[in-house]
Amino acid sequence: MTEQKRAPLPHDFHPEVPSFTVVSDQLAAGAALKDDQVHAAGNTSPHLRWEGFPPGAKSFAVTCFDPDAPTGSGFWHWVLFDIPASVTELPAGAGSGSFEGLPAGAVHARNDYGSKDFGGAAPPAGENHRYVFTVYAVDTEKLGPDADASPAAVGFHLRFHTLGRAQLIGEYEAPSVG
Repeated sequence: MTEQKRAPLPHDFHPEVPSFTVVSDQLAAGAALKDDQVHAAGNTSPHLRWEGFPPGAKSFAVTCFDPDAPTGSGFWHWVLFDIPASVTELPAGAGSGSFEGLPAGAVHARNDYGSKDFGGAAPPAGENHRYVFTVYAVDTEKLGPDADASPAAVGFHLRFHTLGRAQLIGEYEAPSVG
């Protein structure tokens, strides 16, 4: 495996906001992603549950970002917003496949694969990447962008409407070739 320089995390340059808690039945902090959360083996979004968010949250957003992708700008694997404030849990697969369990009104923006869903981990062979799952407590019911927005446009709106943020970071190392 080649030594890689670790990129900053996605919110290192955003304004500080209160943190809250996000947990998963399928992913522990710092642990490896499950096989079905890998691009070539299922693209199944993980279960996520959050609590302790700031009062005044009118909706939530969920993203998954790989800061270690060899692009110079990271890689957005999942961009979901306008999740109703009454929803504090997404079942596994809510962001993929038939979208079972996706809350009514939630909007998927396109990810960096170009699809409007969760796209699993796919680092280059022999590289270990971090996958930052973030839940945002948002101060408005509708964030503003539509499903055709880029991850950067959604991130711009989130920067100005986030009341609090919770992160869960998993990792995945692609097998070396040969």
